[in-house]
Amino acid sequence: MIRKLLVANRGEITRRVFATCRALGVATVAVHSDADADAPYVAEADEAVRLPGNTPVETYLRVGSILDAARRTGADAVHPGYGFLAEHAGFAAAVTDAGLTWVGPPAGAIAAMGDKIAAKELLAGAGVPMLPTWTDGDAVTDFPVLVKASAGGGGRGMRIVRDPADLPAAVDSARREAAAAFGDGTVFVERYVDRGRHVEVQIFGDTHGTVVALGERDCSIQRRHQKIVEEAPAVLPDGVRERLHAAAVAAGRAVDYVGAGTVEFLLAPTGEFFFLEMNTRLQVEHPVTEAVTGLDLVRLQLLVAEGGALPVPATPPADGHAIEVRLCAEDPTQGFRPATGTLHRFAVPGVAGEFTPTRGLRLDSGVGTGSTVGVHYDSMLAKLVAWAPTRGEAARSLAGALARAELHGVATNRDLLVRVLRSAEFGAAQVDTGFLDAHPEVFAPLLPADRLPVAALAAALAGAAARRAAAPVLAALPSGWRNVPALPQVVRYATAAGDEIEVRYRLDRSGALADWSTDPTVAGPTADTPDAPPLVELVSAAPDRVLLDVAGVRRVFRVHRAGSAVFVDGPDGAAELTELPRFPLPRAALAVGSLLAPLPGTVTRVHVGAGQRVAAGDLLLTLEAMKLEHPVLAPTDGVVADLPVPAGGQVETGAVLAVVNPEEAPR
Repeated sequence: MIRKLLVANRGEITRRVFATCRALGVATVAVHSDADADAPYVAEADEAVRLPGNTPVETYLRVGSILDAARRTGADAVHPGYGFLAEHAGFAAAVTDAGLTWVGPPAGAIAAMGDKIAAKELLAGAGVPMLPTWTDGDAVTDFPVLVKASAGGGGRGMRIVRDPADLPAAVDSARREAAAAFGDGTVFVERYVDRGRHVEVQIFGDTHGTVVALGERDCSIQRRHQKIVEEAPAVLPDGVRERLHAAAVAAGRAVDYVGAGTVEFLLAPTGEFFFLEMNTRLQVEHPVTEAVTGLDLVRLQLLVAEGGALPVPATPPADGHAIEVRLCAEDPTQGFRPATGTLHRFAVPGVAGEFTPTRGLRLDSGVGTGSTVGVHYDSMLAKLVAWAPTRGEAARSLAGALARAELHGVATNRDLLVRVLRSAEFGAAQVDTGFLDAHPEVFAPLLPADRLPVAALAAALAGAAARRAAAPVLAALPSGWRNVPALPQVVRYATAAGDEIEVRYRLDRSGALADWSTDPTVAGPTADTPDAPPLVELVSAAPDRVLLDVAGVRRVFRVHRAGSAVFVDGPDGAAELTELPRFPLPRAALAVGSLLAPLPGTVTRVHVGAGQRVAAGDLLLTLEAMKLEHPVLAPTDGVVADLPVPAGGQVETGAVLAVVNPEEAPR
């Protein structure tokens, strides 16, 4: 039996495996990069070994370093998690060659499925339906198509191409991204199915010849070909579920599969389905399967690795419905640009359990309050899962918990997820892989623009309460109190969108709100003032909580300050504000047309030269950050005046990447 398990991974999946290990009495070992030294999973391990460096190539992808960590700690088994080396056949073989127990499928099965081109050929012979596929871009005859990386997954190295003229550039870009993420730039092309659904089947095999389907999941809502909403069971036409399960089991038996695996299919509107790929590991979305089956899939992994027989001889019935969302550090309104920074607060209300099968609300998180989100790894912060007797109840519960969560310090996709879950189309199960493109309305922030002034007022009143609480003398007097009426107090904030909002307010001698405005030309909210702000009564104000009566409706605002950043969570949504100094210091002016790095990263390619004329939208250079490529485009027609960062150069947030002198309009 396994005594001590090393998890060759990081973040929430490592915490997930550790949770089952603790329940089973198995000792745990973590490995960590320098950037992860203070991560929650490291603190939870019985022992931890440093992998010097920060990048995956320096740390989590070094087979020798991980095996040395197992030797030094006396670990007798290795669990790969997902990502990094999880689907690396050479790593699986190296673990077993070292005399350790490998918690995963045999190296041969990983190799067979790791090459997606060869896998499609093998499984086609087993009767699994396939899409038309090309390995030579010049041979492609039908469009649209999808360019895919042969190694790895997670949406990296994937490009949709609708115009034949765009195929060569898409192939080149996919190759670069795949090589950077997986060390293998091989790509292939397959037919793209519009309005297709991504439906996958969880399979499990043991060393006694059993391969069983544990149900299916719908993972159709994706961004950048990476899942962000997953659910089980899938809503399927009659007869499809049984055929999907049979095809998945056939795929597993074709490679003598052992352990947890997922067979992914594309379901067409016609009810036809086609094999996409087989992931020879535990999936990110495995908690929804656990929720509806009651099974601990990590426990089953350990049981099978020890040579035990699966206790599940057939597909178990699904009990209720479960939906999972991936909470990521990214800005959906900016093309899902990854975000970095410090999580000043990370709190989700109503969580019933973490990391193991749970009825109700489950949180699997790799971070906590105080965690730093850097640029070296994937942007996923946590997974939030809701189980309920029905699909509608699960969606409502999950959306409500997300909306009330306090997520301070790093931009996230929370608002997008809430709007997806609350949309009529999702409620009717009208989803496909193009859902986000077809529904731009879900990108709107939860907090309406006309409610931001009241949130800013709450921030200003909380700040005043904090100052009075810290005052060394006369702390009981209202903020800004004077013997005679005085000018209003003024606080200026920068919004997350880059705008500014100025709050002017005045309290009377009793501490009541006498008047307020976010428009300097409006003295106060009177009935005959055009576009006046709503009538607001201050009920109470503390440094962390403000209660306002807004046009006869009481509203509670939770306020949290971290330096100059102010986070306001109210009934309509959340606002992030930055208090601006009353007397700002002068800053060096940037050249007109400067394009700044939105986050730290590496300039991988420079596509233009200084002095070159460009048109708006032309690709200037490519920035790689958080394992993804980010194109930097010309904002206007003009001439490239400067390219201060060469290919291979590292940049920090705000660094000048290029300067494009705008083309003057003809007179």
